[in-house]
Amino acid sequence: MLELKTSQEIEAMAVTGAFIAALLDDVASRARPGVNLLDLEQRARTLIAERGAQSCYWDYAPSFGRGPFRNVICLSVNDAVLHGLPHDYVLADGDLLTMDIAVSIDGWVADSARSIVVGTPRPEDVRLIEATERALDAGIAAALPGHKLGDVSAAIGAVAAEYGYRVNTEFGGHGLGRTMHEDPHVPNTGRPGRGLTLRPGLTLALEPWFAAGTDRIVYDPDGWTIRSADGSRTAHSEHTIAITDGAPRVLTAREHAPVGS
Repeated sequence: MLELKTSQEIEAMAVTGAFIAALLDDVASRARPGVNLLDLEQRARTLIAERGAQSCYWDYAPSFGRGPFRNVICLSVNDAVLHGLPHDYVLADGDLLTMDIAVSIDGWVADSARSIVVGTPRPEDVRLIEATERALDAGIAAALPGHKLGDVSAAIGAVAAEYGYRVNTEFGGHGLGRTMHEDPHVPNTGRPGRGLTLRPGLTLALEPWFAAGTDRIVYDPDGWTIRSADGSRTAHSEHTIAITDGAPRVLTAREHAPVGS
């Protein structure tokens, strides 16, 4: 069931989105060689508490997870790409780190993810991250009123194909608003001209993620962390957007504003 948001509700989601963007900037600035993932988790908890926001991850217990998630941010390193469970791991020079977070403020949710290289970048990692960012931009550009959901998926998939990456369709984007996951599911590849018609008021999280060498995934023993099946590096980019009468509005756009002290 699709829930179209009013302009006032989209403004409320934009407040949450701005907070998330600033939080990711803050956490990314602290992700340096020698820093423990648990320190980044704690920083995210502090910022959420100071803002009076609520984590959408805490106690999240979907069918694919193992027990309730008891963290506020997903931190995935190197071949891990989704639902990375923060744990006692010290970041090393050259690690590829993906940060993914969803929070609610005053009952309205936004969701965003970003991949960065910690310390010295490898060209192949920079290219992989670039592919997810370009795919995200392409998906957003296709999210116009009157277009089909398949147009968005096809635009994302076309960028993956351009870079030579295969696309996993088990996990993708989704609707969101009052809750973190609403209809519809947004695959990261598809056929143009197919699926539901995009209408103003629809809010979506678009999230292309690719692995360098495969489209298959495996789970860690923790039941949450998802890795590439062949151990190749991974990257993930995500924005929350709103369909409008014209160009889509990116609600989690980076503003480089301070979020805490």
